Amino acid sequence: MNFKTLTIPAILLAALAATACASTPTQQAAGEAIDDTVITANIQGKLVDDPVTKARQIEVETFRGVVQLSGYVDTAASKSRAAELAMQTKGVTRVDNNLDVRSTETSIGTTIDDSLVTTNVKAALVGNPITKARQINVETLRGVVQLSGFVDSKAEIDEATNVAKSISGVKDVHNELVVKPAA
Repeated sequence: MNFKTLTIPAILLAALAATACASTPTQQAAGEAIDDTVITANIQGKLVDDPVTKARQIEVETFRGVVQLSGYVDTAASKSRAAELAMQTKGVTRVDNNLDVRSTETSIGTTIDDSLVTTNVKAALVGNPITKARQINVETLRGVVQLSGFVDSKAEIDEATNVAKSISGVKDVHNELVVKPAA
C-alpha cells in the first residue's frame, strides 16, 4: 500500500477504528475481554477437575487479569486451593479470594428461600438505574447475600448494598464488589 495515496477520509476512518478498539479505564478492548474470558474458563476447568474444590460453589470473575473468587465453600482447604489454582493460571496478575467458608448444608426450605432472595436481589439490581446488574454476581446462603464482581464506581458498590438490604428475607449483605482496575 502506498501511504502517499491515502485520503483524509481513509485516515480518519483508520483512526476511528483504532479508537473503537482501545480500552478506557473501566471498559475493556475486545482482546482484553477475550483474554479474561479464557482465563475465567481455564480456572473453572481447573476447579471442576480438582478433588478439593466444588466448582459449583465458586464464582470466578476476571477483569484485566485480576481474578475474583466468590461464593460459599465448605472448607478452608477448598478456599485456599481455589486461590492456588487461580494464581497458577496463565495471564492472572492477582487473585482476590472472597470465598466465604461456611457449611453449605441447608434444608430444602432454606434453599428455596435463598433462591427467592437471590432472584429478588437480581431483579432489584436490574431495575435500579445506578447498578449494572450484569456486572454483579449474587449468592445467598441462609439469608446472607454476597455481592461480587467488577463495577465502574464506588457509588455503584454502595447502591448495590442498599438495594440488597432492602429485599425481604435478607439478613446480612457481604459486599465484595470491586471498582474495575484502571489500565
